[in-house]
Amino acid sequence: MSRGLYVLNGPNLNRLGLREPDIYGHTTLAQIEAMCREAVGDAPLEFRQTNAEYQLIDWIHEACDRADALVINPAGLSFRSIPVLDALKMFSGPLIELHISNIHARDEIYRTSLVSPVATAVICGLGARGYDHAVRAALDLVTDRAV
Repeated sequence: MSRGLYVLNGPNLNRLGLREPDIYGHTTLAQIEAMCREAVGDAPLEFRQTNAEYQLIDWIHEACDRADALVINPAGLSFRSIPVLDALKMFSGPLIELHISNIHARDEIYRTSLVSPVATAVICGLGARGYDHAVRAALDLVTDRAV
């Protein structure tokens, strides 16, 4: 991986560990970042979180220019943000959509992600451990493309 991996997190994920632990668990975003950094080893990693839609879009644009792979947990923006979807359509590398909870087992409003149709893969329902699987899969997908 020459350009690296971006892991982008959307609204309210800065409150992990405190927010609805029965749904999202007790793991903090800082702990998830440490898990991701350990999983990717020496591969370059940008790990970011924002509560602002425009910031997430700017980071997706940056990833389009600088990343080999993108893991994104758009959180609530998954279900309503056409601008996030449009930005993700521009990303040409492996794109993994990630959700901590199983969105398909939640209230109807959370069951249809706008992001899923443009994602290479979707991981949901594995809790914080989903991030570990997502970054490893992203690295594998980049390696597979290089062969």
